[in-house]
Amino acid sequence: MTSVSLGPGASLDDFKIIEPIGHGAFSEVYLAEAPGGERVVLKCPHEAILGDTASFDRFRRELEIARKLDHPGIQRSLDAGKTRSRPYLVMEYVEGETLRDVLHREKRLPTARAIDITEQLAAAMGYAHSQGVYHRDLKPENVLVTPAGRVVVTDFGIALMTGARRLTWRWLTSAVGTPDYMAPEQIQGKRGDARTDVYAMGVMLFEMLAGEVPWEGDNPLAVMSQHLSAPLPSLHALNPQVLPPLEAIVRKTLRKNPDERYQDGKELLHDLKHWQDLDLAEFVFAEEGQLRAGSERYLWLIVAGLSLGFLAVSGIAVYLYYLLTHAHH
Repeated sequence: MTSVSLGPGASLDDFKIIEPIGHGAFSEVYLAEAPGGERVVLKCPHEAILGDTASFDRFRRELEIARKLDHPGIQRSLDAGKTRSRPYLVMEYVEGETLRDVLHREKRLPTARAIDITEQLAAAMGYAHSQGVYHRDLKPENVLVTPAGRVVVTDFGIALMTGARRLTWRWLTSAVGTPDYMAPEQIQGKRGDARTDVYAMGVMLFEMLAGEVPWEGDNPLAVMSQHLSAPLPSLHALNPQVLPPLEAIVRKTLRKNPDERYQDGKELLHDLKHWQDLDLAEFVFAEEGQLRAGSERYLWLIVAGLSLGFLAVSGIAVYLYYLLTHAHH
């Protein structure tokens, strides 16, 4: 896909590009300087995306969500509603590093720090959930940690709002996310909700405490299959410093049945703040069975459907790119 491809010193309307700081399948991200000298982040969709109705609707939803949310734990929108030469997001610049960078360096975090980070995440997402917004792609790459220890959630690119219509083909837009952090209902093609975010926060808390994610595999299919059916490994066995009440919280966030999880970020936050006083008798659940008959085939169908969907989108993108690059010939 084509992109804006702006280099240091280039201008985009009133903003001066300092440097590119990220890129993905659908957008480029730049650190830039606003007219008043403030540093900001510009998120610029690829040109091919702007020509695809469904993808552009996704971008407009992200813009709407960014304007809607106002919480210190969520990257703020600085959009002033001015007319621009092309669509892009103007976001708060947060100085710091991603939680992924922290984990790469430290691997396992002290219990108190892991709890603090998760409490901040739960507070931010509890607020978002109260506004009817569900992130659906929480992972260490989308969590920033400042030098002062402030935690900020970023990238609501595939977030969902209550009452919002489905934008494109079901399997492509529902079973989105990163396999290591995807809830079972996402893998099964459902849209996801607050409990989906709770699950992802549970995976991250497990990873911070254990130094590894609960389930690993040689390929995404193997990982997704374990999220659907494999029992959760013992956190205490991986880290003997994790006490039973804290492990009980992690296990509740990672229940395969969404009804048995914390129902939103606020519920999770409450127990995290009182984890040492919890009654473990309240955390007894019925044993979850294995995948129902035929569910392995069902998972293969999901993956096959996703593959076809991505191929279709790629084909559209290539076609749009062809039209754009040959428009003046």
